[in-house]
Amino acid sequence: MALTGLDIYKLLPKTNCKKCGFPTCLAFAMALANKKTSLDKCPDISEESKVALESASEPPIRTITIGAEDNKIELGGETVLYRHEKTFVHPCGLGVCFSDNLSTNELNNKINNFNNLTFERVGKKERVELILVKNDSGDSSKFVNIITELKNRTKAIFILESKNLSALEEGLKILKDNHCAIGYADSSNIDQMTNLAKTYNAVLIVTGDNLDDIAKLVQKIVSSGYREIMIDLTRTGNILENLIQVRRLALKKSYRLLGYPTMVSITGDDDYDLISMSITYIEKYASVVILPEPINWQFLPLVTLRQNIYTDPQKPVTVEPKLYTIGGQPTDKSPLLVTTNFSLTFYTVEPEIINSKMPSWLLVVDSDGLSVLTAWAAEKFTPERIFDAMKKCNVESTVSHRKLIIPGYVAVMSGKLNDLTGWEVLVGPREASGIPKFLKTIWQ
Repeated sequence: MALTGLDIYKLLPKTNCKKCGFPTCLAFAMALANKKTSLDKCPDISEESKVALESASEPPIRTITIGAEDNKIELGGETVLYRHEKTFVHPCGLGVCFSDNLSTNELNNKINNFNNLTFERVGKKERVELILVKNDSGDSSKFVNIITELKNRTKAIFILESKNLSALEEGLKILKDNHCAIGYADSSNIDQMTNLAKTYNAVLIVTGDNLDDIAKLVQKIVSSGYREIMIDLTRTGNILENLIQVRRLALKKSYRLLGYPTMVSITGDDDYDLISMSITYIEKYASVVILPEPINWQFLPLVTLRQNIYTDPQKPVTVEPKLYTIGGQPTDKSPLLVTTNFSLTFYTVEPEIINSKMPSWLLVVDSDGLSVLTAWAAEKFTPERIFDAMKKCNVESTVSHRKLIIPGYVAVMSGKLNDLTGWEVLVGPREASGIPKFLKTIWQ
């Protein structure tokens, strides 16, 4: 049973030193009980108390790391069923399967396509991180060769799959500094796979025909003192139902034997079925989703969905508030537009200015990440804030004219902004799509 805040407090130093970032030890204990901080924030806790508080300090789903220091992802660590309750913290890892039966040409093409799986959305770069290398041939040398090739030619994080333990070990030697994952541990090889994972500090992927089988295997691994575990649900029949069950059992029932990140490998010939299944599993708690081919248009909706789900709903995505040059190098006579620092607003306005073929200045005002109309209603996008941004960015010395274009939705502020700044305020279009026509006609 999870410890209460008072239970935790009894095991703390009770010095109220504030080193943990909380004003008192009791406040820290309450936050720890609610999974809002971690035990390592307290530098003075005794080793005995650490052991007693382990269950309270860890999230219900254990956090594991795959990859090297400069190229790694964290999985698990989730504390809620629904994003609006708090937030999801560790994005689902996306990957591609590589068989060691690929011909040289097939391998080259697949590597090139994998390396091109990079995307940019609202100013953030997204990529497909993982490669699952499958020893389909059963041949150790083929397995080692493809791992070597992939290590040299990609920046992937690796998952190795083989029934041949010696082949897996050879692969781990090649990737000794990469902290990869290996699989699959089942009832037929659990002891050997656990020893191999321990030896090379690899994440051990456990699989079985149902959740009961998996829980028994996890129990055996944990009893041996190893906890770097991921659960593969591909073989369990109703994958969607089991993904939900694992999450609910870990969060609602504190069932530690299933409190680990989950993985699903998707196969099939229908491209749209692959996308549909991937979307479903990303939405319903999969920590890793592996697809058979590195097809750009298949992964684009997946990275978009992932970014949307794993963006903190309490922290809007923003851009830096400053004066931007858009569409080339503007002059002192170029248009000066103003908008908020909500990322989606910025990346909606920017391409329309570029489409106008008229290099322009874009003054982005700090609106706490709110869109134009929302920020105006919340008094985060006001004449005073715009005037402060103009002074901070020194726009008077940037443009020789004294004209400022504001979004059409906030035309109501034009009079006050004019009085405050002394500039001529032009009311632009309500929709970003109207910017090219506005600049080509009204501005000129």
